[in-house]
Amino acid sequence: MEMNGNEWDLIMKLLSVDKEKCTRCGRCADVCPTRIIDVDGEGPHTTAINCIACGHCVAVCPTAALDNSKAPLAGQEPSGQLPVLDADTAVRFLRARRSVRSYKKDPVSHEKILQLLDIARLAPTGSNSQGVVYHVIDNPDTLHKITEVTIEWMEELVKNGSPMGPYLAGSIEIYRQKGQDAILRGAPCLILAAAPKSAGMRGRDNTHFCLAYAELYAPALDLGTCWTGLLEGCAGSGYQPLLDLLNLPDGLAMTGGLMVGYPRYLYKRFTDRNQLHVTWG
Repeated sequence: MEMNGNEWDLIMKLLSVDKEKCTRCGRCADVCPTRIIDVDGEGPHTTAINCIACGHCVAVCPTAALDNSKAPLAGQEPSGQLPVLDADTAVRFLRARRSVRSYKKDPVSHEKILQLLDIARLAPTGSNSQGVVYHVIDNPDTLHKITEVTIEWMEELVKNGSPMGPYLAGSIEIYRQKGQDAILRGAPCLILAAAPKSAGMRGRDNTHFCLAYAELYAPALDLGTCWTGLLEGCAGSGYQPLLDLLNLPDGLAMTGGLMVGYPRYLYKRFTDRNQLHVTWG
């Protein structure tokens, strides 16, 4: 395909190489997801513009010889000697993750929420598409309204004979008869994640990668989290009272959510899961 002048200009500006530092090792080409980098006697170069700005080529260079206009060297922080968890510590860390459904009433500072989401944004996304945005709700009245309309949606499903009815009935009863929040569990903060509707399933997948980072990092901030499955189901069904309440910008769809707060209790033991099942091909 013939390229116009603007496309060639972008190609020429994409990569810049310090030829005195470059050893022509080829690492930048090897790690490039779209395979647009070639290395010859003159060093790295490209004849394509489909760079996804992942920054791998710049990050892997052992001599800091390569720069990429879409992922500048100046914006990359040296990683130094990364600590590596031993296997036992890693297992204990991952097994210690709990879905927290009982929270203290203490509010969570905006500073801590920003710390949490600043880690979430670093999660991997499909083709480095990113695109996940967040809306944080910590107003008690708004949180109560969100719970109320979600319960109303569930009651409509039960009334209309939904197969989910038996599963939903218990949560409705807990809320209506006991006054207990079976949707947001009394969490003082709700993080809603949204992605462009045009992203489809990729937007949802990207969201789940990001929120997984957030929930794993949360204990380092003394926080607990839990996924908002019922709320996500309500929003995903297009239930208008909830969509009106969330008031997301046009073009965005809710793709996930986390309850966040300080856990009321600490867990003393690791729980088990179903036995591992693996097949080999």
